Amino acid sequence: MHQLAVSPNKRENLDRVLSLLDSSDADLSVFPEYLMGVPPGGLTAEYVESAAEPLDGEFVGSIADKTRERGSAAVVHAYLREGDRVYNAAILVDRGSVRAVYRKVHLFDAYGYRESDVFARGSELAVFSLGPFMVGLAVCFDLRFPELFRAMALRGADLFVVPAAWYRGPYKEEQWLALTRARAHENVAFLVAVDQTGPLFSGRSTVVTPMGHSLLDLGQEERSVSVVLDPSEVKEAREKVPVLSLLRRELYRAWYA
Repeated sequence: MHQLAVSPNKRENLDRVLSLLDSSDADLSVFPEYLMGVPPGGLTAEYVESAAEPLDGEFVGSIADKTRERGSAAVVHAYLREGDRVYNAAILVDRGSVRAVYRKVHLFDAYGYRESDVFARGSELAVFSLGPFMVGLAVCFDLRFPELFRAMALRGADLFVVPAAWYRGPYKEEQWLALTRARAHENVAFLVAVDQTGPLFSGRSTVVTPMGHSLLDLGQEERSVSVVLDPSEVKEAREKVPVLSLLRRELYRAWYA
């Protein structure tokens, strides 16, 4: 996982991602939200419009090529252009192929920001098999919506991967830490949340276990670390805390259909 402060220069950010993939031995590398770049004052519609690319553009294509070369996988973020729309998208690339695309469902219309003025809204879950895990993708503000994570868990997800650009502000770090732990433990799943850092964003990237314990907290500095996750830990935790099997699905059928 790579906690970064990205620059406004998309080419510079892409080169850095490729370099980090070159130097990593991890099976899965995870990068933060807004990976293509952020202007000094924060994201704008004009910046996103100029930076956005289709899925087969240079940004995602170069990263996919690098994962093929390295025999690895990565979850990256892109301003994804599809026709006349641009999505806030988390993308899994695995050994040269795009395996999953998650278009952010819950856009950040809070604290005076309006992502819905910048991005189109997604409408589908992204859950896929990767090695021994079923991975569910979410992005940043999605952490405030437990229904999304429960829906992914009911589709088999036992590892949530969450790229983020969590803006700084009063109590924001406390909220981040509480929400990441809650989303993991209430679904008895691992959660990897990788945040941007720097002057605008909170950092504090974390890996949370199915029992709600934070394995690490990357603080405020730019850092790259590797963590080994054991899928048997999910099985053991779900035997101890069988919330998914005890869920009264008939009461919530409309939510999780």
